[in-house]
Amino acid sequence: MTATFTAAGLAQRFGLDVMGDGEVAIEGVATLAAAKPGQLGFLANPRYRNQLASTGASVVVMRVDDAREAPMTALVARDPYAAFARIATLFEPVADQPAGIHESAVIAADAVIDSSAHIGPFVSIGARSHVGASAVIGPGCVIGDDCVVGAGCELIARVTLVTRVRLGQRVRIHPGAVLGADGFGLAMDEGRWLKVPQLGGVVVGDDCEIGANTCIDRGALDDTVLEEDVRLDNQIQIGHNVRIGAHTAMAGCSAAAGSAKIGRYCLIGGGAGVLGHLEICDQAVITAMSLVTHSIREPGEYSSGTPLMDNRSWRKSAARFKQLDKLFRGMRGGDKESS
Repeated sequence: MTATFTAAGLAQRFGLDVMGDGEVAIEGVATLAAAKPGQLGFLANPRYRNQLASTGASVVVMRVDDAREAPMTALVARDPYAAFARIATLFEPVADQPAGIHESAVIAADAVIDSSAHIGPFVSIGARSHVGASAVIGPGCVIGDDCVVGAGCELIARVTLVTRVRLGQRVRIHPGAVLGADGFGLAMDEGRWLKVPQLGGVVVGDDCEIGANTCIDRGALDDTVLEEDVRLDNQIQIGHNVRIGAHTAMAGCSAAAGSAKIGRYCLIGGGAGVLGHLEICDQAVITAMSLVTHSIREPGEYSSGTPLMDNRSWRKSAARFKQLDKLFRGMRGGDKESS
């Protein structure tokens, strides 16, 4: 059954102001370009302001300056995107997962499963592991030995917690993610690699979200740590003993090598890399495809690499890169002569 809300009801529920007809009904959400009557859109980026005149949305969440000239009912918010995100949750279908253990699940005799948890089909739970209240363990998940899944966590499907993984409350992990696998610890001895035992674990704080096929290695001695409300996109690699500060977000295909320390409220763009044993301070922004090769001590936005250009121009520029040192030395020599 489709949920229906009035603009006034949404305003009251989320602490917003209404400009226009508060009784207009909303049955769904959409972008400004795709919205139809009965749907709610949002305007957060000024670049899309020209779409207000043509959108079919019955209600739009926007800032007060935009709302004054809006042709439809407006919900006025200081941060329209955040307000839209909260409203959109009302229209997200969520399947009911009843408490209980599926008959195909395999659970160690000394594992502890809260009676309100949902354990789906073909789940495996190892020795001494705990699953908390109202947790949802989806189909095909593997929880190894000595793991803790906190209250309200959701492992959607095919998630693997290898060993010594401790999840806080309300952690959400998407399909294919692997937490607690061996860190990449190797020592060279007489021309051959020795594997260094990985004796630590992984600690994930409350309200974190971990994307599909993301891997978080367990620590060598100490734990790999994600503090509260860390958000990781799909296909991210987090090396052993990395520490990621609270409220930091990392976009898809980024990576942090072993023992890197990333601060709080950082944003790491897609495909960016952080070398091992470096430190990034709080509130740093690393743009997409950048490589962090030294510690960052001051908040701000950081980038590396060359901008996209046509291949012929790039080849010319690449050839000139090799001549920069020679040109620089020549300029320094010229300066000395002139002085």
